[in-house]
Amino acid sequence: MEYSPAVTTIAQTIQLSLSPVFMLAGIGALLNVLAGRLSRVVDRARAVEALHPRSTGPEHDRHVWELRLLDKRMSVINAALVMGVSSAVMTCLVVALLFVAELARLHIGTVVALSFILAMILLIAALASFLIEVRMSLRAIHIRPELLEKSER
Repeated sequence: MEYSPAVTTIAQTIQLSLSPVFMLAGIGALLNVLAGRLSRVVDRARAVEALHPRSTGPEHDRHVWELRLLDKRMSVINAALVMGVSSAVMTCLVVALLFVAELARLHIGTVVALSFILAMILLIAALASFLIEVRMSLRAIHIRPELLEKSER
């Protein structure tokens, strides 16, 4: 006789999967923010690259410094995106495992728990990378001291 889970069992599994699904929504929002930041960094890099060949002296040095910073920011954002997507994939795996375990009567609670822990670690790493990138961006937007010279009145 084929096993067919009760509706209440499936309902309980759906309830268990709601938290990871809400987490997926949050990860999706984070990925959207990261993609937007990456797009803006790429646009800025292209603009500075266009100015670079025509600049000399301190202005040229400033462009080189900014291009290096933009390159680092792109790498950090890319890493955050990879970790965020990996976290989303692991979260999807958790939801799938919940249903597979119920339907196949598997006792894989440890696997589900470890998958969720890995998803959370990846999300934490993505958020930490996002924080690092935000801190890096602040270095680029601070007004240079030479432009803040005090006027004598």
